[in-house]
Amino acid sequence: MTARVGHAPPSAPPAVVREQLRGKYAGFASRFTAFAVDVLISLIVFMLALAAISFAARVLTGKDISWHNGDIWVVIAYAVWAFIYFAYSWAASGTTAGMALVGVRVVRDDGTDASACQAVVRTLALPLSFLFLGLGFVGILLGDRRRALHDVIAGTAVIYSWHTRVAQLRFLSPDSLAGGPREPDDATVRAARTRAARTVRPG
Repeated sequence: MTARVGHAPPSAPPAVVREQLRGKYAGFASRFTAFAVDVLISLIVFMLALAAISFAARVLTGKDISWHNGDIWVVIAYAVWAFIYFAYSWAASGTTAGMALVGVRVVRDDGTDASACQAVVRTLALPLSFLFLGLGFVGILLGDRRRALHDVIAGTAVIYSWHTRVAQLRFLSPDSLAGGPREPDDATVRAARTRAARTVRPG
């Protein structure tokens, strides 16, 4: 049975598209969305912690503690918390909450799991990518392996992993916007094979 003239073939189901993207380097849209979600989550948790401290102080001492965003120690406290949030997440599983949402993961530049040292270096180098109007992120748009400056410094890359059922947002990937996934390069193939070897598939 032939397809009707003028009708495009049905698009692949989301599960198939995700499997095609698996192991490929993540694009700017996915990474920016993940980072925005992570910043929002870290801010909410930090504000809840400040509120809890204020409540405990009021109960124990009867005095209120006022917080001001301009206070240097508040800024330092948030910077320390943000470092812990990103470094621990990348060291423990290679992914933060925001990255898990869109299905991306940090790995070594050869596709294997990133080390704790690389997670710390990547976190410390992250602010450098924002310098000079975000020039450090140009590599995500133009580079073959879509690596930002902090990825180059830490020896890491970001790939699609789709390890979570929440990762349904395939429209966020630049591959889908370009009309389909691209052929993976050698490093991407190695990353996909490494994960495939660790995954127990049902019979």
